[in-house]
Amino acid sequence: MNLLLDTQAFLWYEAADLRLTDKAKDAIQNPGNIKFISIASFWEIVIKASLGKLQLNKPLEILYSLKGYQHLNISFFHFEKLMNLEFHHKDPFDRLIISQALAEKIHVVSNDEFFDKYEIKRIW
Repeated sequence: MNLLLDTQAFLWYEAADLRLTDKAKDAIQNPGNIKFISIASFWEIVIKASLGKLQLNKPLEILYSLKGYQHLNISFFHFEKLMNLEFHHKDPFDRLIISQALAEKIHVVSNDEFFDKYEIKRIW
């Protein structure tokens, strides 16, 4: 199964944060699953860290180069989905991740219940 981790799920997993559910952790650790991290997540991490709203437990270059993840670049097709996405969710980074999940037809690992308002499978 292909999984797109939202920013929070990625950071919590890498920090071994107890807020990550067992179901989400099992899905991430399953060697049969392909794990994607959106480039939008790294953009969000950089912005929040530069504003002092996020303390990284690992340097950014380490987070970016962690093995076991594939980076999901942003394509025009993702923007097309985003342009037509209903405004159930206002966060621009989450909206882009939702658009990518819809365009790529992949599951999302997220604790954000707003994701349920879209036609994606959310794992939490």
